[in-house]
Amino acid sequence: MSGAPGAPAPARGRRGRWVLVLLLLSGLVALTALPVWITATGANALGDAVAITVRGTTAAPGLVAAALVLLAAGGALGLVGRAGRWVVTVVVAAAGALVAASALGARSGATATAERAAADATGVSNLTGAVQVAAWPWVAVALGAVVVVAAVGLARASASWVAPTDRYERAGADPAGAAPSSAEEPATGSAAGAPAGGDAEPDERSTWDALSRGDDPT
Repeated sequence: MSGAPGAPAPARGRRGRWVLVLLLLSGLVALTALPVWITATGANALGDAVAITVRGTTAAPGLVAAALVLLAAGGALGLVGRAGRWVVTVVVAAAGALVAASALGARSGATATAERAAADATGVSNLTGAVQVAAWPWVAVALGAVVVVAAVGLARASASWVAPTDRYERAGADPAGAAPSSAEEPATGSAAGAPAGGDAEPDERSTWDALSRGDDPT
């Protein structure tokens, strides 16, 4: 009474946990990109000071892309078979590498990013103060490493999963190829041939023959 055909319950449970892990990592990556990563001070054409702030979504757009990739990978993991799981694993590892690379690139290019933001805000790209970089890029680098480690764990865990499609094919092939049982053979034979035993009712011709001989067929 455990349930419908498909992957065994323990395998479904493990697969479901990994789907949740990927969805959680996707959410964490997206949340990491939301705060302000870079702050600076610029000046407009009148010389007034203008505060410049750059969020992670602008400083490291690769994080947004990686979050979407992880979200899609989590949805695909619940549907794909053995070959597809390897594709998902590679995609997850690539997403983790993208998160780390984007964060490091945002930190190293913080000044150029702040100047572009100043130009957008004031029309002047010159900065009047030092560029400050928050700790969020390092958080993103650590999170990217966690995603890569999760990809390795997924590769090891999914090696023992049973693909639901394989189980359906095996279940459907057995009835089609099964030989008729011994209980069915006598019934088929008796239906195709003459009646067996002495209890079978006589046909019309034998009844008339008995009557012509003066016998009572009943």
